[in-house]
Amino acid sequence: MMSKSHDAVQDSVVDSVIIVTGGARGIGASLATHLAGRGAKVVVADVLAEDGSALAATLNDGGTDAFFHRTDVVDPASMQDLAAAAVDRYGRIDALVNNAAIYESLGAKKHFADISVDDWDRVMAVNAKGVWLATAAVYPAMKAQGYGRVVNIASATVHAGVPFFAHYTASKGAVIAVTRSIAKEVGRDGITVNAVAPGLVDNESSAALNDTSYFPTLERQRAIPRAMTPADLTGAITFLCSPASGFITGQTMVVDGGLVFS
Repeated sequence: MMSKSHDAVQDSVVDSVIIVTGGARGIGASLATHLAGRGAKVVVADVLAEDGSALAATLNDGGTDAFFHRTDVVDPASMQDLAAAAVDRYGRIDALVNNAAIYESLGAKKHFADISVDDWDRVMAVNAKGVWLATAAVYPAMKAQGYGRVVNIASATVHAGVPFFAHYTASKGAVIAVTRSIAKEVGRDGITVNAVAPGLVDNESSAALNDTSYFPTLERQRAIPRAMTPADLTGAITFLCSPASGFITGQTMVVDGGLVFS
């Protein structure tokens, strides 16, 4: 927001303008819905126009303020258009959640030597370059208002070293690295940049890439021995989008029920 007071409710995102990339379905839609329910003005950004428009309409029907903007995170012009649309409608951008990523469409896990160059480049472009482009697009607005929160969705696979997932893991490792680097550059502008590294979420996307027998095995290995749902991410991300996280930057919060520790 334009200004923040210590007298304000520090963990509140009420009236914050928050962009969620990859927000049309899956975890992104869950995040967008949660943030809207907490009083944020949400910009749903995605290449999936039908799903994104439907979600924004649902959020607005529920009494919140949201809109959909078709966005391709690997296209710099598209990212600039997204930022301009948010500022045009709301006058500011308070937070960006960089959630857009290639995951389910990987189709299957592969030995690192069997990954095609095209697949490697595609994953790196969306999962890593997209984070950089989106952050660069919102930076001028955040700098001008002296306030901003960037939350990048990484992955606990970086900490666990998951096999047969080298391109995805590398892309998420890059997200953590760029989080740290940009955080050092923009802190003086009142902007924080952090990452959240989820564990394996028990949903359709994960089921498309993993044998179903893997999920109960993973649950037993967690300190909190249960399945992980998209809702398990919302608290951490809401906190990092709020004024309460104002002295935290460059950090990666692992949210996986205590399977790996950073």
